[in-house]
Amino acid sequence: MTDQDFEEEYADLGATTQNAMDIAETSMDIVRQFTPDETLADRVRQKSVHSMGDIEFQHLVEFTGGDDLGDDEDAPVRAGARAVLDEADIFTDITMVKAGVTGRGHDCEVSKAIGHGKELAAETGMTRTAAAMLELDKEDAFEDAIVTIGNAPTAALALADCIEQGTRPAVVVANPVGFVKAEESRGRIRAVSEEYGVPAITHVGRRGGSGLAAALTNELIHVAKDVRTDEIDLEIDAETRAADGRNR
Repeated sequence: MTDQDFEEEYADLGATTQNAMDIAETSMDIVRQFTPDETLADRVRQKSVHSMGDIEFQHLVEFTGGDDLGDDEDAPVRAGARAVLDEADIFTDITMVKAGVTGRGHDCEVSKAIGHGKELAAETGMTRTAAAMLELDKEDAFEDAIVTIGNAPTAALALADCIEQGTRPAVVVANPVGFVKAEESRGRIRAVSEEYGVPAITHVGRRGGSGLAAALTNELIHVAKDVRTDEIDLEIDAETRAADGRNR
């Protein structure tokens, strides 16, 4: 796929017609009235606000881990964009998250974890998503991959265990939703992210879900597109980007 193909085929928020693109851009213009627009992390915050329909949600998004430039808040976004540019695999916990990840603007293979590890789940009684994560990890599937979790806290907890045992995804996007283990699982992802330097995008609180996780993953794809078209230079940290006004 050429750079021109990527430019023509990728449309933010999934828009493909001119009318839809106008609506999408107007929506994001409104979001930018209430959110910062200086860093790559700000772009993720903006997408979270749009996805959740909640201006205050921007304050709940967390960025942890680092890359070659450091551990500033842009590091997980840079790492995710680089992974997209490298055509890394994208793994999601369930079908709904996979369905929300755009098929345009990248050559990454997008796969769902659910469906793997059925025997392990039956033998141990663990959830199907946790078993799926452990089974895929045995195959080194998550190494240098983008791993997106939008539904299952047990999948996030299992992934955290895998990271603790040596697995190194390119970036983790973890936004499982709910009242049982969801907040705990995201906290666990942040803990291993900080300890082992694995870039991660999470949030605090009980909200979240498949739509949010897919939207944030799509923003990594969008940033990668902007790198291809020379609108973004990834070799700049957040402080420098904010000072230079080089977000877009």
